[in-house]
Amino acid sequence: MVTRIDQPTYFLFNTRTFPYRADRGGIDAELYGAGYMTSPKDKMDLDSARNGTMAWQILSAHNKSGNDEKLKLRFDALTSHDITYVGIIQSARASGMKEFPMPYVLTNCHNSLCAVGGTINEDDHRFGLSAAKKYGGIFVPAHLAVIHQYMRERMAGVGKMILGSDSHTRYGALGALSIGEGGPELSKQLCNRTYDIDRPEVIAVHLNGKPRPGVGPQDVALAIIREVFKDGFVKNKILEFIGPGIRHLSMDYRNGIDVMTTETTCLSSIWETDETTRKYLAMHGREDEYRELKPARVALYDGMLMVDLSRVESMIALPFHPSNAYTIHEFNANAADLLHKVEEEARAQFPKVKLDLVSKLENGRLRADQGIIAGCAGGSYENLMALANALRGKSVGADGFDISAYPASQPVFMELLKNGAAAEICAAGVTMKTAFCGPCFGAGDTPANNGFSLRHTTRNFPNREGSKPANGQLSLVALMDARSIAATAANGGLLTAATDEPMQESIGTYSYDSAPYEARVFDAWGKADRDAALVLGPNITDWPEQHELTENLLLQVASVITDPVTTTDELIPSGETSSYRSNPHKLAEFALSRRDPEYVGRAKRIRGYDEARVNGSDTEEVKAALAKLGAADAVASTGIGSVVCAVKPGDGSAREQAASCQRVLGGCANIAREYATKRYRSNLINWGMLPFTCEEEIGSFSNDAWIYIPGIRAILEKGETTVKATVLDGDAKREITLTLPTLTEEERTIILRGCLINHYRAEM
Repeated sequence: MVTRIDQPTYFLFNTRTFPYRADRGGIDAELYGAGYMTSPKDKMDLDSARNGTMAWQILSAHNKSGNDEKLKLRFDALTSHDITYVGIIQSARASGMKEFPMPYVLTNCHNSLCAVGGTINEDDHRFGLSAAKKYGGIFVPAHLAVIHQYMRERMAGVGKMILGSDSHTRYGALGALSIGEGGPELSKQLCNRTYDIDRPEVIAVHLNGKPRPGVGPQDVALAIIREVFKDGFVKNKILEFIGPGIRHLSMDYRNGIDVMTTETTCLSSIWETDETTRKYLAMHGREDEYRELKPARVALYDGMLMVDLSRVESMIALPFHPSNAYTIHEFNANAADLLHKVEEEARAQFPKVKLDLVSKLENGRLRADQGIIAGCAGGSYENLMALANALRGKSVGADGFDISAYPASQPVFMELLKNGAAAEICAAGVTMKTAFCGPCFGAGDTPANNGFSLRHTTRNFPNREGSKPANGQLSLVALMDARSIAATAANGGLLTAATDEPMQESIGTYSYDSAPYEARVFDAWGKADRDAALVLGPNITDWPEQHELTENLLLQVASVITDPVTTTDELIPSGETSSYRSNPHKLAEFALSRRDPEYVGRAKRIRGYDEARVNGSDTEEVKAALAKLGAADAVASTGIGSVVCAVKPGDGSAREQAASCQRVLGGCANIAREYATKRYRSNLINWGMLPFTCEEEIGSFSNDAWIYIPGIRAILEKGETTVKATVLDGDAKREITLTLPTLTEEERTIILRGCLINHYRAEM
């Protein structure tokens, strides 16, 4: 299905691949072993070919640095949902922002249900509307559209760059290079600053062939994720989709693959555009935003994935990651062993949990408890039409299996109502709901304990379905394409590959109707009313003040996590906690609560040491530790903070609160072997936390151990990358080396000043 070329020695030439031969002084397009040779006029130098990618065409047009290797990017538009926009606007406001300098879309698709915390969700929405009025934004009310569907329908255009505070900000199939980042990066854009990165590598994804009937976009996406995730092949790189297979894919199909590229840990994605793209934009009233986008005649890539669409099968990604993927046929042949493996992994992570998934097998086949088709990945028109086709004249049954469908926008829902598909879906026993991202992050539709849910959504991390394993409650999610979920529903929950069922492929002609948006979206872009008042509900609070970095730093370990990967959902849980994301202190109470319930108490105790220092009354614990470390005379110049030690933290969501909650609790650093994503590392930096890496085994650290770093302020000011530290564990001392690689000058300044807000205030 997917073949990988993992050497930075391949380039595209008129849709064929050829090796780059450094020993021949540059690129000559010779396909060795196949007897194909170009004429001398086809030779190009390496730099010219490197600039031939679609990604570079867009990046270079948005780069303000004048340096092709150190990029400073300004975006064309921003987007956030109601879990993140309050904090972003509060940060930008505190940093001096007077109005939005580019279109900023505020959607309300995460905190749509006011199930927790009284009025606080709707208070956030009122804040968002008032901010759109005051600063000139675009406000999309709850239940009207999920964030990424709205951006596809109304904002994404060829050649644009869009920055979103949601990790699945991906509009590459529409020719828009889009990035999901933590909130502070949006605050920077709102303050007319830039997004600063080294020039990213670009990986070609060459699509060939045509998907067989029953194979959907989630199947293709899971096949790619399975191939590249575990060894980080495309981490922080741009995926560039090219090749003749694209012409066989509808825009819904392309969007469905594209949005899932986030799960590869790539930075962004971009696709060739064609007549299908033009028609989509024209249907949505934006044909003027179309242009043909394709690589230059010769384009050098840093690697390539060759995807034969005709060989992709119906897939299933088992808990607890989209990369844990198998063909459904592979799973059915080994179901007992694979389910037992999931049980063992769950027991290792969550000792209180008792699972019995193997009991769900009937004659060797899994009977699921639930199906969900929702969100930016699942809730497209074509996916829901596939559901309607599969269930026409059938019933999902009344024996425990239930299924819900969430159209991604009101225009999609309206078309399903107009053509009768919604009625057929409902008649089969499916519950249809409004546009809402809840099933993607654990708000609503939580199955029973030991329940098994099949979902066409974005993620299947632990807790993404809303369970609470720390309390002994755990249900599980497997990702599948809507077509196989539909086939499974037609069989009463018995796991079925869509390729094994006769399926009607006809979906009719989609007709977009913008009436819901014209009626309800508040669009004040370019019409800011600076005299308008912000509406601040009682839960909405400002970020607490943060102190500058001291001359020396004494860290105490507050949590040690030795799992291979730590997700942002473990650092700050999703689900019901989202209601508190406009109140930094209340939200911080949930930090690591599902992974290390003792963390908050430890972090508060350590924060108390630094509060005492600031108030001029150093504690005996700190003085004793510094004395043992031979630094008794450094008490006055040493700040105290907590540190989280983890192998590979930060996979998953872009939400800044994974870092800011640690900072609110007095966190000053993370120590990791590596960081799972750029966006999590950026969040640490923007909140004034040191993103250390080290070669030490993370398990060698222990809770309550002290780590003393003398001269840390001078180290940052000089731009040094190697940091010597001493670990004090009880009475035992040892020296370690920490590193701070690839910090820009501004990033160092942000950490020195304590956080991004302090940095902007100082500059004002």
